[in-house]
Amino acid sequence: MFLGHYLTRLINSNHLSIRPGWKKLISSGVYLTQGFDQNILIMTPDTFQGIYSRLTALNIADPLVRLLLRMFLGKANYVETSENETISLPQDLLTYANLESNVVVVGQGEYVEVWSSDLWQQQQSEIQDVQANAQRFSSLTISLT
Repeated sequence: MFLGHYLTRLINSNHLSIRPGWKKLISSGVYLTQGFDQNILIMTPDTFQGIYSRLTALNIADPLVRLLLRMFLGKANYVETSENETISLPQDLLTYANLESNVVVVGQGEYVEVWSSDLWQQQQSEIQDVQANAQRFSSLTISLT
């Protein structure tokens, strides 16, 4: 499981090093795609396949579904992990996520998000707004069982 977050620098402007504890999880390669929040999503083949199956089961006659498919699948790339266990990030995704040198890698359980440092700072401000969190999450049914 991908948990926690860390700050790192891109190697040679487009190679992302992965936290040692996560390397086994990505050893069979990963799928990369455009995230929903101007970031990059990194998924194992199993996670990507699960989302792919759910997306392709949606009604393709719905324009919103087609837009989601274009966004998610149209930007997707399969990338093998290099010998030094880095991931090569495609230029179009680097541009979309505004990634340059310093990036923040955030574990999300079954997938990973890669953020520009500036955009991550904005996210941190939003995440740490305690009063807003109480209201925005109160309608979610979050159960421990």
